[in-house]
Amino acid sequence: MPKDERYDFVIVGGGPNGVTLAAYLAKSGASVCVLEERPEAGGACENTEPIAGVKINPHAIMLYGAPAPGFEQLELWKYGWRIDENEMGDLMADASRGVACSFGMSPLTEKDQLGFAKMAGLLTQPTFTKELLRSVFWCPPHPPEVEVTIDNIPYMQVYKKYQPDVWTEEMLDMDMFDLMDEHLESEPWKVQQAVVAWYSGAAGHWKGVAVPAWACAITLLICGRMRVPRGGMHDYFHAVMRCALAHGAVVRTCCPVDEIILNDGVAVGVRLRDNATVGEKKIWAKKAVISGVDVRQTFNKLVGPSHVDRGLLQRVNDISLKGGSIFNFHFYTRERLEARKPWAGKFLGGGYPQDSREIYYDHVADVDGRKGNPTVPPERALWLSTPYVRFEPTDRQVTRPEGHIMSPVYFLVPPPEYHVDGPDAINKIKDQITQYIIKAMSSGPYENLNSDNIIHVWTNSPYDSEFRNTGLIGGTWCGTRHCRDQWAEKRPVPELARYRTPIDGLYLCNQTSCHPGGLFLQAIPYNLMHILIEDGLVEPGPWWYSSPYYIPQQGKKSAKRPQ
Repeated sequence: MPKDERYDFVIVGGGPNGVTLAAYLAKSGASVCVLEERPEAGGACENTEPIAGVKINPHAIMLYGAPAPGFEQLELWKYGWRIDENEMGDLMADASRGVACSFGMSPLTEKDQLGFAKMAGLLTQPTFTKELLRSVFWCPPHPPEVEVTIDNIPYMQVYKKYQPDVWTEEMLDMDMFDLMDEHLESEPWKVQQAVVAWYSGAAGHWKGVAVPAWACAITLLICGRMRVPRGGMHDYFHAVMRCALAHGAVVRTCCPVDEIILNDGVAVGVRLRDNATVGEKKIWAKKAVISGVDVRQTFNKLVGPSHVDRGLLQRVNDISLKGGSIFNFHFYTRERLEARKPWAGKFLGGGYPQDSREIYYDHVADVDGRKGNPTVPPERALWLSTPYVRFEPTDRQVTRPEGHIMSPVYFLVPPPEYHVDGPDAINKIKDQITQYIIKAMSSGPYENLNSDNIIHVWTNSPYDSEFRNTGLIGGTWCGTRHCRDQWAEKRPVPELARYRTPIDGLYLCNQTSCHPGGLFLQAIPYNLMHILIEDGLVEPGPWWYSSPYYIPQQGKKSAKRPQ
C-alpha cells in the first residue's frame, strides 16, 4: 500500500448507506475508499449461520426500497439483484384474509379497501404510489433559506395534484390514526398499518407526521410486496457492493477509523486504529470525508468534542431515542409453526394481536412511558413475525436434514439507554423476554410453538444488535425519533439536516444522522448526492436525475440536470 494514499472521498462505514454512496460517487468518476471496521461489510443488511445449514437475518429483512431511484440509476440488476415483487399477487387480495386479532381474523370492509387504495395512490391511472413515496423519503430537505409551507412540502403537493379529496391542511397536524379515521373503517386494519409504521420509522401515534408514518407502511406493503430478496437483504447488499467495485471504489474491511483528521477546521482524512489490517494508518480525502456511522459517534469520538460547538454537541447528545429498540427472535423448529383455529389457513404471519388501538397504546406505554420490562400480559403482547411464504422457495433457510426457521420475530422494548433500571437491564433479561414471547405466540395463533417442537432459539437484544453493527443507535435502525421535531429540515438537528456539518469537508450519511432514516434503502445516499453536487464535489453523468421536489440552495450549483 502506498504511504500517501489519497482519494476524492473517504467514507467511514461500509453499511448499505456508505457503500451505496460509494457506488454513486464511483459511477460519477470519483475515486472512493470505504472503511469498515468489521470483517464483513453490509451493516444491518446481513445474514449469518448460527449453526451450519441454518441461515438467519439478524436485522433488516424486508424490501423497503423498491421506489428508490438507485435501482434504475445504479442498474443493480446487472450486479445480481433479484426479487419477485409479484409473487404475492394483488395486495388487497392478499389482505382479504383479514387482520389477526385475539378472536381470529378481522375481515376488511369495502371502505377499508377503498380508503387504503385512495391514500396509497392506487386509484388513479397511472397510479402515483411511487411518486408519493419518493416525495416523502427520496427527496432532500429544503435549503435553510426556504420557508417550509403547506404549498411546498413534497408529499402535500402530490396529494393535492393526484388525490385532492385526501389533501387537507389539517393533515400536517394529524397523527396516523387521525388520518386513517378519515378514510378507513375497521379498527384492526388501522392498527395493523400503525404497527408496521412504528416498526419502520415514523410511528402511528406521533403528531405531525401522519403522511410519513403512512408512507412507512405502504413502502413495505405495496412497493415491497412484503417480499424478502433472494438471499435476504445481504444479497441485496452484494449487488450494491458489486456495483461500487465495478466502478472502481475501494472497500476495505477490518479497518476501524479512530479519528477524522482536521486541518484548520477542515476534514482532510482519517486515521485508522492501530489494529487496522493495513500498513499505513492515515488515508487522505481530497474532496470530503463522509461519516456513515451514527451522529453521536461522529462528533463525540471521530471528530472529538473539542472541535464541535458545545451547543450543537449538546443537542446531538440530547436527540430523542423514543423510537423504541427491537428484540429479534429466530425460532428453529422441527415442524413449521402452524396456526390453530380460528386463524388456520389465514394467519401466515405478521402482527398480532391487532384488535384495537388500546392494545397498541398499552405497548407504547411500556416502551415510551414506563420504560421498563413488559407489563402487559403475554396474550396481549404486540409482536411481528416473518412468514415462511415471504422467502423464495429456491433460497432455503435450512439445508440441514431437519428443521424450519421462523425468523425474525420482532418485539419493541425501550432503548437500553432509557430503561428505568439502567442501560444493562435489557440485556440481563434475554431469557425472560424469550420465554415471554414464546408464551405470547403460543397463546395466540401458533399451536405448536412448544418445547417438543423447538430445536433452538437465537435472541438478539438491542445491545447485541448495536454491538454487531455500531452504526445503529439505540439498538435498532430507527432509534432516533422520526416525529415532527426530528423530520426532514429538522433531522436530526437543523444544522445537520442537509447532510452537511459545521466542519467543512465533513458530511453525514447514516440512518440516525440524516433524513429520512429508518429502513428506506438508498434514500440517504440519493439525497446526499444532491448536496455534493451543489457543493461542486461531484458531477454525475446523464444517468443521474434529481428529485422533482428538490429546491437548490441559493448560491450553490443546482443538482437538477439541464433540460
